[in-house]
Amino acid sequence: MENKVVLIVGGSGGIGSACGKLFGKAGAKVILAGRNKSNAEAVAKQINDNGGDAYAIEVDATDPSSVQNMADEIESSLGKIDVLVNAFGKGLITPIADIDPEVARSVIDTNVFGTFLVTQIVMKHMNEDSAGHVVMFPGTMGKYTMKNSSVYAASKFAIQGFTKALTEELKRDKVNFSLLYLGGVDTPFWDDENVNMRVKKEMMLSTEEVAKAVYYAVNQPSGSVMNEVVIQPESHQLV
Repeated sequence: MENKVVLIVGGSGGIGSACGKLFGKAGAKVILAGRNKSNAEAVAKQINDNGGDAYAIEVDATDPSSVQNMADEIESSLGKIDVLVNAFGKGLITPIADIDPEVARSVIDTNVFGTFLVTQIVMKHMNEDSAGHVVMFPGTMGKYTMKNSSVYAASKFAIQGFTKALTEELKRDKVNFSLLYLGGVDTPFWDDENVNMRVKKEMMLSTEEVAKAVYYAVNQPSGSVMNEVVIQPESHQLV
C-alpha cells in the first residue's frame, strides 16, 4: 500500500477510523472525509503521530458540489485515488408505524443517494494505470432482514444491488468491488436515538477486526477479487 491514495468517507470514527489507522501503518496516503472535520482531524493526527501520512477533509456525501470539491482537492494535492472505502451511513431500527418520514428520507438520502454520488464522482478521479478498489458496507441488513429494520434494510439492499450492477457495467474497467456484510460491530451506530435496540457491544465485532478484513480485500493478489464476504459475531450467526 506504499503511497497508494486511500479515501475513506466516514473516516472520523468507527470502522472508517480503524481502516484509516491500518492503511496508514501500511504506508498509504489516507484521506479521512466526513461531516465532522474536527473528529477526522483527531484521527489523522493519531495516524501522523505514529509515522503515517493522513489528511482530513470535510464533505457532505449528499451534496454534489461538496463531493466534487473533495475529489478535486484530493487529486490536485495527492494525485489519483486508488481505493475508496464508503464507511458512512445512517441507522434506523424502529417500527414502521413510529418512523418520522423526514428521518426515513434522511436515511435513504444518505445511505443510497450518498453512496451513489460519492462512488460516481470519485470513480472519475481514480487511478487509471492500476486496478482501483471500492469497498461497500451493506452489512447483514443488506442480505437478511430483521424486525423493525424496514427502511434501513431497504437502503442497505439498495447498496448491494447498486454495487452488483456496477460489477457488470464495469467488467472491462480496472475497478474492483468488495461487499462486506457485517453483523453487529461495536461502533457509535448503536447510540443513535433512531436505533431502538438493546444490544451487548462486548459480544460484537471490533472495528479493528473489520479493518483487517477491508485491508485483506483491497490487497488480494493481482487477478483476483474478494467480491463478497459475511462476517458475524459468533453469537449472531446467520447462514
